Amino acid sequence: MITQGAVQAVHERLTEDLRVGRYAPGSRLPGERELSTRLGVSRTTLRQALAALEEDGALERSAQRGWFVPRQVIGEPPSTLQSFTEMARSRGLRPSSRVLRQEVRPATFEEADRLAVAPASPVLQLDRLRGMDGVPVCYDVVVVPRDRAAALVDADLTDRSLYEELRTRCGIAIHRSAYSVQADAADDRLAALLGTAVGAPVLVGREVAYTADGAPVLVGVNHYRGDAYRFEADLYRPGP
Repeated sequence: MITQGAVQAVHERLTEDLRVGRYAPGSRLPGERELSTRLGVSRTTLRQALAALEEDGALERSAQRGWFVPRQVIGEPPSTLQSFTEMARSRGLRPSSRVLRQEVRPATFEEADRLAVAPASPVLQLDRLRGMDGVPVCYDVVVVPRDRAAALVDADLTDRSLYEELRTRCGIAIHRSAYSVQADAADDRLAALLGTAVGAPVLVGREVAYTADGAPVLVGVNHYRGDAYRFEADLYRPGP
């Protein structure tokens, strides 16, 4: 006979496992047979506890594949410009950043136009794989004029906020960002970087960041996993 106390005990045990990160966001739980043996309960009792966790939003069920921990979905507060690092920390998540490319090269015509510099001017390109709690979330490519960010050319930017490094090392404070978002599908390379399937949905964010006096200092392209990012904005109708 199944008792409510037994179901509650399993519910509390699994809740604690999720809280301490025993099962990472996006991961699949062990099979019901293994879990019931590990917890010393019947599969019927286990299923009731799992169903309760599903109602709580702590787990997701797939009829073919089993039980999964939902991925952390991040979203930008309306009308608030935050760096990736700030966005993660505000949600109690641990940000990470792995540098894939950090080199000086000539600016393209488009970059030069957006940054208000001469074509072929030297710029620093920074490619990074950004993560939250160890889960890859974003592939980020940023370009800044070398003359304005010379201190970053040889700096160690692993697990660093670029906004913060620009402020502390270069005296540049980002004030606003012109940002657009569009949907796309992950190609082979992007899928491998973000740990998702080829053709999986991604959100592509393109930005030009400015200082308070209106000077453009950064252009960037961010590729977010479609199941891990949500963009929010306040929209207003004009008056009559």
